[in-house]
Amino acid sequence: MTKIDLKNFSLNELEQFLSGKGKERFRATQIFKWMYQFGALSFDEMTNLSKDLRAELQATAYISSMDHSAVEVGTDGTRKYLFTLEDGDSVESVLIPDEGRNTLCISTQVGCAMKCEFCLTGTFKFRRNLSTAEIINQICAVKREFEVRNIVFMGMGEPLQNLDNVIRSIEIMLEGNGLHLSNRRITVSTCGLVPEMAELGSRVTCNLAVSLNATTDELRDRMMPINRKYPLEELLRGCREFPLPSRRKLTFEYVMIGGVNDSLEDAKRLLKLTSDIPNKVNLIPFNEHDGCEFRSPTREAVDAFHKYLIDRHVTVITRDSRGGDISAACGQLKGKLEKNSLLPVDQGDA
Repeated sequence: MTKIDLKNFSLNELEQFLSGKGKERFRATQIFKWMYQFGALSFDEMTNLSKDLRAELQATAYISSMDHSAVEVGTDGTRKYLFTLEDGDSVESVLIPDEGRNTLCISTQVGCAMKCEFCLTGTFKFRRNLSTAEIINQICAVKREFEVRNIVFMGMGEPLQNLDNVIRSIEIMLEGNGLHLSNRRITVSTCGLVPEMAELGSRVTCNLAVSLNATTDELRDRMMPINRKYPLEELLRGCREFPLPSRRKLTFEYVMIGGVNDSLEDAKRLLKLTSDIPNKVNLIPFNEHDGCEFRSPTREAVDAFHKYLIDRHVTVITRDSRGGDISAACGQLKGKLEKNSLLPVDQGDA
């Protein structure tokens, strides 16, 4: 009989699982606390459960965990983790320290099918979605060493292509008996899957970040193939309709690529496109990597773009390069280790 990983359950699902075995629903709360607040890895640790219940759970279920197979630490404290999964695939997470408000960037897929031209992860063929447990265990693994206050779904993969597991993992994060995070501190990033944006907003409360990266359909079609399915007009309509709590803003991520989308004309179009949406803009200078023709923007271009928006009362953050001395860009550590034959290289078809 195949055992069931309890970390694939939300609290409600775990209650239903235990009810089906004739157990009290409150036992689910006890188990949740042990897994997520005390870090229990076995049922033997759950001393407020009867020995009979622990034995029954041991026979039918288990609690998964992950440990990193590689880690790089930058001089600024940024930590890049590589996690090898049970089937031999691997994903990355990045811990970004910030005066006690550590942010963890987590992955949702092995590889990515979106094929954005500038993205290193897009060069890895899509293999599969991560399970809820594999998403959650990235957080649990890092929490064994560091406090994590903020979660961003901005690692490997397109989160909204793995919507059910992403939503279930957010439910575990928000649950008071689970990871007990605030919905203000959870952000899901998407390249622009419009129907899934609407479904995410209808099922769970969190922040939304949209990777815009271009201000014309012509350029975005080339850089981000998803734009051919959901062009800018449709994407921005979905942004306007996304349900945000009062006084919250949607984030537009804008990867600045030298000579491609970093001109003042781009800044003017960006302002025009987004002016009727409560938003803030994250400017992200492109991180160059091997095999990509794109180049980083000049400091002057970034500063001019930033100033144009700030002067027109847009909330703008130019993201500092964190972990610049390590493989901190998404996919870099995985790519480096595969190149050095320390990880299995995908030879299959996506």
